[in-house]
Amino acid sequence: MTNNWSAFETEAPAFAAAVRARFAQYPHHVLATLRRDGSPRVAGLTVTIRGGELWFGMMPGSLKGQDLRRDPRFALHSNPGPDDKMPDGDVRIGGRAVEITEAPELHRFAEESEEVDAPAPFDLFRAELTEVVRTALDGEELVVTTWRPGRGLSTLRRGNDDEPPRAG
Repeated sequence: MTNNWSAFETEAPAFAAAVRARFAQYPHHVLATLRRDGSPRVAGLTVTIRGGELWFGMMPGSLKGQDLRRDPRFALHSNPGPDDKMPDGDVRIGGRAVEITEAPELHRFAEESEEVDAPAPFDLFRAELTEVVRTALDGEELVVTTWRPGRGLSTLRRGNDDEPPRAG
């Protein structure tokens, strides 16, 4: 089963568009990786979505890149923005990072980069998605929408009372 950005867009087009728009609001986001001892490391990161893939580019030799080479699991959290309102919700993506090391691929990525002064050299990883989650408010309810490859969308609603969460 393919679990790249393109598969996400195919399985859940409206949800994928909302997630893409949320990440496009700010250039920098937060990437969580696992250190050698298993503890979490969080670092700022710019992400790119193009060609049906979600990409992470970073400085060569960065600790987050070393972490991903050792253990490819990651969590990516959207920038919350300057206030606590987040009208478009809070988005996070979980998955595995696949390093791209072939010179032609790296060169093509740099050539297609939207950044005029893209740093070179750089390390590049492609994301394999295992989960995409959006948490937002709908009136007084917290709405958690989740996509997982091959399982589609699920939605959970929670109110401000003692009632259990409900689907839908």
